[in-house]
Amino acid sequence: MRNTAKLTTAVVAAGALTLGLTACGADKDSGSADGPLIVAASPTPHAEILNYVKDNLAKKAGLDLEVKEFTDYVTPNTATEDGSVGANYFQNQPYLDDFNKKNGTHIVPVVTVHLEPLGLYSNKVEKVGALKSGATVAVPNDTVNEARALKLLAANGLITLKDGADNSATPADIAENPKNLKFKELEAAQTPRSLDDVDAAVVNGNYAIEADLKPAEDALVLESPKNNPYGNFLAVKEGNEKDPRVTKLAKLLTSPEVKKFIEDKYAGSVLPSF
Repeated sequence: MRNTAKLTTAVVAAGALTLGLTACGADKDSGSADGPLIVAASPTPHAEILNYVKDNLAKKAGLDLEVKEFTDYVTPNTATEDGSVGANYFQNQPYLDDFNKKNGTHIVPVVTVHLEPLGLYSNKVEKVGALKSGATVAVPNDTVNEARALKLLAANGLITLKDGADNSATPADIAENPKNLKFKELEAAQTPRSLDDVDAAVVNGNYAIEADLKPAEDALVLESPKNNPYGNFLAVKEGNEKDPRVTKLAKLLTSPEVKKFIEDKYAGSVLPSF
């Protein structure tokens, strides 16, 4: 796939980017209402949506917006907690709840913007029913996304989860596995590049798009948007919710212009949640 090298390089570069942000925090106080609002974001679609706002809406609204891209699901929260950035945009509520609990951070949501449906992809079969007995399925290895992946498989009849399996479910919580599927647990960013090595992979929407997959067309199965708790939101450190820059950005991210941008650019692979 075209983005295989890009994904690998990006993950390696995440540490260097963190150092860069620390230095940036020394020059620009992201917590000061007088400076630019620095927002940490996953490249796709989060940074793309933010850059649309920056290029088309922010100036008129009197918002000085700076976008910093990350390829992992940890640094945006730690950078928001330590003040290196003023906000982040990459995650959903179950993931944030788990992250705050495990890391003692104090990140809170401001406004939900979009949903990236989680999908099951394969380079080996064209229908989910064609997966053979003993097939290997790659799943994200972080707590919430692994549970989310297993729930997707359960919703499509591949497995049955034990009663009470929640947002921390792992393969140990599988009650029935009629196809004797095997699971390969990988960092979420690595799941799309595993497609040549496994029979199928559950991939987060942003990483699918970065890997030139089209969720609305290429996924064997996709999450349903109905009553979906995994909408992605703008988040800040607790106490900064009413920062004037944050309230301006929240309003812009849920504007008709952004809704149209999401619908036109992503054609159903990313869904507005407002």
